[in-house]
Amino acid sequence: MVRLLLALVVGATVSFGLFYFMAFLIASGENRNKEQIEEIKVEIFTTPPESTAQVKTRVPPPPPPPPQEPPKAPEPEPDNNDVDTDGFQMSGPSVNIANDGISLTGPTSIGQDGDAQPIVRIEPKYPMVAQRNGTEGWVRLSFSIDEVGGVTDIEIVEAKPKRVFNRAAKRALKRWKYKPKIVDGKPIKQTGLTVQLDFTMEND
Repeated sequence: MVRLLLALVVGATVSFGLFYFMAFLIASGENRNKEQIEEIKVEIFTTPPESTAQVKTRVPPPPPPPPQEPPKAPEPEPDNNDVDTDGFQMSGPSVNIANDGISLTGPTSIGQDGDAQPIVRIEPKYPMVAQRNGTEGWVRLSFSIDEVGGVTDIEIVEAKPKRVFNRAAKRALKRWKYKPKIVDGKPIKQTGLTVQLDFTMEND
């Protein structure tokens, strides 16, 4: 009987404590919400506040200047050599040129009749193999001079030694320039001309 009474008293005390604690939690929650509502303030501005920041307008950079035109390369000058009926010299191994079958009677004007006259003669290059071996020789060629003074129809007539200096001789003769032959005041083609190019190692 005593135990039952004691259990009722303890149960009643615990229940009362729980109800009191729950009432305290509910009351403290309502007060906290009221405080949060009171702290919220709403401000409405009719005009935006003036800003102290300065607005700078970006100016685009000036356009780059137009590229300058590169300087024109100078035109190559023709390799002119002295007109000589006996021959000409070159540094190192000499190349002697002897004429055979070309009339070189002195300068004439373009409007007068006469045979072709030499203007430009290009020195042939001494072949490296022949120069290294100390080989000497000559090449005789036949050719024609057309109406504008160019050398055409080049043929090898004879060479000693054979096929050593042929290419160098033909390549040089092809670059020669002449005043064409004049007949009745008009330039004509002159054929049947020959020239001998001598390749020697001597320095004149």
